Amino acid sequence: MISADTRSNALSLVNVRKSYGARDVLKGLNLTVGRGECIALLGPNGAGKSTTVSLALGLGGVTGGVVNLLGFDMASDSHLARARVGVVPQYDALDPDFTVLENLLVFGRYFGLRGQDLFTRAAGLLEFVKLADRAEDAVQALSGGMRRRLILARALINKPDMLFLDEPTTGLDPKAKHMIWDGLMALKGEGMAVLLTSHDMDEAQRLADRVAVLDGGQIVAIDTPSSLITKYVGEFVTMVWGPQAARFLQDQLKVDLAATERRGDTWYFRDETGSQVMARIRAARPVGVECLFRPGNLEDVFFGLTGRALSDA
Repeated sequence: MISADTRSNALSLVNVRKSYGARDVLKGLNLTVGRGECIALLGPNGAGKSTTVSLALGLGGVTGGVVNLLGFDMASDSHLARARVGVVPQYDALDPDFTVLENLLVFGRYFGLRGQDLFTRAAGLLEFVKLADRAEDAVQALSGGMRRRLILARALINKPDMLFLDEPTTGLDPKAKHMIWDGLMALKGEGMAVLLTSHDMDEAQRLADRVAVLDGGQIVAIDTPSSLITKYVGEFVTMVWGPQAARFLQDQLKVDLAATERRGDTWYFRDETGSQVMARIRAARPVGVECLFRPGNLEDVFFGLTGRALSDA
């Protein structure tokens, strides 16, 4: 029997475990995505993000636990659930032999759409992603941003109740990113549930109602972006770098570098400590030392929880 809580969520994973031989990939993962909610799933490589998405889509069996998608138990009715979701993969999967419009028409037929209904739906989606004037063009003639928008349109052809996004704006310029983000925000406002996996902290912070940080097969933190930043980072961060940064911090400011957060060649100080470091650097104006005082962000949260930057994940 489907519980009332399950019905209220588009996706529910309860105590989900997945093992490959002796290797435990997911270790009792619990995650829900509400209708009209976007959850961003962040995690380093090998944390279990891809496995989580695969199990959510019923593309593999769980070792333990329950996965429910749109009211369907994925152990028995995964095909019914998949008919009501859309997937935007990380890599280009468009058919180069078809035009822009034909890519949507062919894909729509997989979901039983036919005739004028299919054509109207496809034309409307091309308007939505601002590609109506390229309908008869070959896919190869599109820019990278246009291709990503076409993949999004294709994922929406079946009017899905939930959308799975895997790095939806990878490699796009800022204008193309914002165009896709605006479209996704509109869909979320219409009640569509979204599960997003991304290494782009701006994307996660812009789109997600909640962010789940996955590490070692478990969710180590989940909350709104602002709450995570407040809890794990603080309001402000000071970044210090440059060829003479280490010497200045150690010799002049008496900083214990071994105990200071470092990413590459940059040291990070938070809140009041960061303000003091910034003031000392500005007063001394040391040569070969650069600094930046900025708000905390999800990159800082991710590093604090997993020990690595999003760009390394």
